[in-house]
Amino acid sequence: MIFEPFSIKDVTFKNRILRSSIGGRTAYYDGTVSNAWKNFELRFAENGVAAIVSATLNVNRRRWSPLEYPQISDDKFVRHLREGIGAVHRHDCRYIIQIGDGGSHVQTSLFSQKEDGYGPSDGFDLFYGYRNRRTEMTIADIEQSVHEFGEAARRVRETGADGVEVTASKGYLIHQFLNPAINRRTDRYGGSPEKRFQFLREVLASVRRQVGDDFLVGVRISAKDCNSQPLNLRWPVSRPLRHFFSGNDIDAYLTYASWLKNLGVDYLHVSNGYGFINPGETPGDFPLEEVQMFANSTRHLSTKANVRATLLNAIPAGVLRKVLSVGWGAASAEAANLEDARRFRQQIGLPVIANGGFQRRSVIEQALTSGGCDLVSMARPLLANPNLLHLFQQGAEAPARPCTFCNRCAIRTTLFPLGCYEPERFDSDAEMEAQILDWSARPDLEETLPWDPHDASSPPARDSPTATVAGAAPGNGAADS
Repeated sequence: MIFEPFSIKDVTFKNRILRSSIGGRTAYYDGTVSNAWKNFELRFAENGVAAIVSATLNVNRRRWSPLEYPQISDDKFVRHLREGIGAVHRHDCRYIIQIGDGGSHVQTSLFSQKEDGYGPSDGFDLFYGYRNRRTEMTIADIEQSVHEFGEAARRVRETGADGVEVTASKGYLIHQFLNPAINRRTDRYGGSPEKRFQFLREVLASVRRQVGDDFLVGVRISAKDCNSQPLNLRWPVSRPLRHFFSGNDIDAYLTYASWLKNLGVDYLHVSNGYGFINPGETPGDFPLEEVQMFANSTRHLSTKANVRATLLNAIPAGVLRKVLSVGWGAASAEAANLEDARRFRQQIGLPVIANGGFQRRSVIEQALTSGGCDLVSMARPLLANPNLLHLFQQGAEAPARPCTFCNRCAIRTTLFPLGCYEPERFDSDAEMEAQILDWSARPDLEETLPWDPHDASSPPARDSPTATVAGAAPGNGAADS
């Protein structure tokens, strides 16, 4: 069943496997995608996936993290995205652009700025975001954000992409409004499930107005919040306590999903948990060393970030690993969210993409044939083995060196080149480095460039983005499951 086509609206997927959202430092400093981004996306199109879901492209031009991640907050980004998507399409691969706003979970910035702390309500969160406190958005701020989502969706259609996916998971801004522990507003955007949903309702109305009824629109949604995984310190404590410690349960999100269906959403992309990273969004092991590394790189941005880095360096690793690994574990990573996806598919009746710990052929086949989902998405296993679909076509159950779900890539890719950083998968550091740095140019990409990339005397035009480290030796972003 893996290789059977499937259609949603007028978009046909040649098989049932999608490359899920994975971001990296593959853009110029202003957010314009570079040739590195195009080469990276082509890696998966050439290897047979039915579609690629982009990194979460940010809709807000200020609230953008990290630098050198692709943007879609301005019309100037459309042309370069269109060129890369055209190259992907030449391999019979669909391309869906995921749009979102990190809100108060923005983790990095060139300089500390108040916009990076905006969220539904005031509060403190030790694990996510770098600002000392979350700042409550005004009605005008919310209305501006709704407008930004709509404008971003318009640009998505102008790139020639096959659809747009709105991020209502990962602890990003929309997810913050949905979560009762984070959203403590008492106006029309908070105080009840209907009011907490209002922001997403307005975003989707704005998106649909801009793209029209004939364009594919999906929503990435969590099945449960699980606020206590990973363990975190938040303030103030909200009541009821079950909302504070757990957030929304699956029944709440099934209600939200039924409202999404009534709003004309075409499919649901189901994951789990609140915040990035968390055990539901990236099931597997907790990458302690990488989290320490990232915390050290951002400690200059605020007192909270400095204290967080200090604690992560001062507390013995054995103690830290035991505490922070609560809820994590590679043994429970496989198809971690399938049963939740099944409930969405059965009760809501929309096409469902399941995400979270898929890698073995038999597991994927069973998920599809049993009605657990219509499509499966993955990022980490394809990052480790881009040729996974070819292996399945040859009858293999799994790669010889499968992804271990160590989650090192999910953090390292915010600082370093996109790639697999699991030493167990390689015979030497040199072998691992060779795979990480394999950003081979593809001829059909270079045809789209207005200059010869191999000719030093033929530089980009003056109005083209200035080349940066991202253009030559691209860095990284976070990986979904």
